[in-house]
Amino acid sequence: MRPARDGADALAVALRAHNGPVAELVKGDRRDGGGQPGPAQVAAAGPRAACAPGEYELLLEMILEGVRLHYGPPRVVQTDDRDLALLLGDQLYAMGLERLAALGDLAAVAELADAIALVAQAHAVGDRELADAVWAASATAVGWGGSERLEEAKQLARAGDRRALPALKALRNG
Repeated sequence: MRPARDGADALAVALRAHNGPVAELVKGDRRDGGGQPGPAQVAAAGPRAACAPGEYELLLEMILEGVRLHYGPPRVVQTDDRDLALLLGDQLYAMGLERLAALGDLAAVAELADAIALVAQAHAVGDRELADAVWAASATAVGWGGSERLEEAKQLARAGDRRALPALKALRNG
């Protein structure tokens, strides 16, 4: 499985090719991507993404960078303008979801739309750990399929139930 650093590099190449404001703000040094796979790489390795693993990895990296532009810290796109960061984050959400819809994977579109909403809810109450757990579980569901346990954990998160975090973390271990 590719490391997260490679996903960040692929995202930088794609965004530079896109041109416009986002291309101008791609930073050159992404050492913080890490040598381990991230959620995008885990999802891309799954059987649901087998038809286009590189595309799944890239579109998930786009959406994740959108999350990072909203809540920080971004890995690939750098701006000190908070309003511009929010707009670019929205643009990256849309780009990633558009690519996913073009693949015809409407179940994954719904999963990621749900994840974006739950991540926003978690950040609204200052719970970064819950936001990260939602993102990891949802991205994995894109590649490997969802489950009743994931839906129950997301329902707990929607309700603001403190059991949501352990339920989401248990999905990684079970």
